[in-house]
Amino acid sequence: MFDRKKPTVQLLGRWQPWHDGHQELFKRALQKTGQVIIQVRDVQGVSAGMGHDDNPFDWDQVCNNISEGLAKDGYKRGIEYEIMLVPNIVNITFGRGVGYVFEEESFEEIIEDISATKIRKKMRESGDLK
Repeated sequence: MFDRKKPTVQLLGRWQPWHDGHQELFKRALQKTGQVIIQVRDVQGVSAGMGHDDNPFDWDQVCNNISEGLAKDGYKRGIEYEIMLVPNIVNITFGRGVGYVFEEESFEEIIEDISATKIRKKMRESGDLK
């Protein structure tokens, strides 16, 4: 069971849509503490700042995409992860070290090249997204 008192890795994003790169990021995050909170920025139909204006998926679609993606590798919501809707966060500010670690993960080129922008474009071309 997901334990809110247990050390947890936070993944914050738009997830427009959830893709294989996000899946690999989740797997790395899960290895760190055994559970992950996936925070979904509330950005459907609005700008997410700095050129991130293409946000066609709503909260329900994002949750479904995440859950379906993670289920392919056997992960279950409420066990290894939980999903949380958060405001349209565009800046994270903190004071002195208070027990958090900020890490940017690097992946091999095949994963780094995955782009939600390209995925949305293909979805529009095929008629799966307006």
